[in-house]
Amino acid sequence: MNVKFAARAALAGGIAAISLGALVAPAQADPQPDPFTGNTFRQLVGVGSDTTQDVMNALSQQIVDSDNFPDPLLIASYNATNPNWDPTDNIPPQHDNIVTRSGNTAFPRPDGSGAGIATLIGDTNAADVDFARSSNGPATPGNDLTFIPYALDAVTWAVKPTSPLNGESFTKADLQNLYQCKDLDGNPLLPNTFAEVDGVEVHPLLPQAGSGTRKFWEAQLNITDATLGSCVSDKKSDGTDVQEHDGSGLQRDGDIMPFSIASFIAQTNSATTGVTDRRHGAVLQTIGGSQPTVNSKLNTDFPITREVYNVFRTTRLADPDIFLAFESKFDDPSLPNIAICDQGDIIEKFGFAQVDNCGATNITGNS
Repeated sequence: MNVKFAARAALAGGIAAISLGALVAPAQADPQPDPFTGNTFRQLVGVGSDTTQDVMNALSQQIVDSDNFPDPLLIASYNATNPNWDPTDNIPPQHDNIVTRSGNTAFPRPDGSGAGIATLIGDTNAADVDFARSSNGPATPGNDLTFIPYALDAVTWAVKPTSPLNGESFTKADLQNLYQCKDLDGNPLLPNTFAEVDGVEVHPLLPQAGSGTRKFWEAQLNITDATLGSCVSDKKSDGTDVQEHDGSGLQRDGDIMPFSIASFIAQTNSATTGVTDRRHGAVLQTIGGSQPTVNSKLNTDFPITREVYNVFRTTRLADPDIFLAFESKFDDPSLPNIAICDQGDIIEKFGFAQVDNCGATNITGNS
């Protein structure tokens, strides 16, 4: 541990010992009232990724503020979409406004990694946001932002349970062909036509614009938003947006979509994680015969894996609270609620795997 933060860590250890019995691990959407003050506003505010919102919600109920000000809990993590959204009549709406500091003006809730990072970049004085959750690494080179890893995820494709494609083991090359609007032999399709597999037209879907999973999946399949063919869509068959890791997007027998394996695990175990189950019957599929999970845990040898990050302005890395909570690892039972990297049980409970470089600050970019 860096000695210049020893005093703050000792203080935080005292707070952790006092508050440990009151803190809980299940995820709850958006910041929950502090168990001591009842406040929902906290010192460090995060927005962005749908993929990591649930694990960060749980971690935000564990990590304490080292100086106990303004509240014992340090992190406020806001969901990518309105957790109170009612899809039957869109009241309250899926995409609403949020207020993250007492007395501040409401602003549109960032939906996805890209939207979270854009909000962070635009909030030059950290008036509303301190960090962005991201399921993807830097988009452009530079040193303005630092992407701090803390867990491992993997991504596969999913179908509705009654789909004839359920049980089909596509290779990564097969998925590349399908998302490049080719048949499985690599022959280009005519515009506005679809590959046929197992007697069904395949409709490749992508999550909403701004999604880190969308960007990651495109990179894996050698496509970009600019090169998408007519067979690929980010709309459901009913014309509404496909939201990442939400199986309601799978409406046709031939619909396929990327799905975070960690998010799927957390949703499967909603009774213990507290995560809203949005699978709607979606079934994860293998890639090249590799299973998405092993013994109900993330398969860390899956062909398509990725680290997930919390993103800060690089100029803020020396902030003691950020250093302790996001960059440190103590492995010290007397400091149980200080550092995210010491919360391996929570990280795994929400479907992710731990990473050796948790808290590293060597991954940078400008967006």
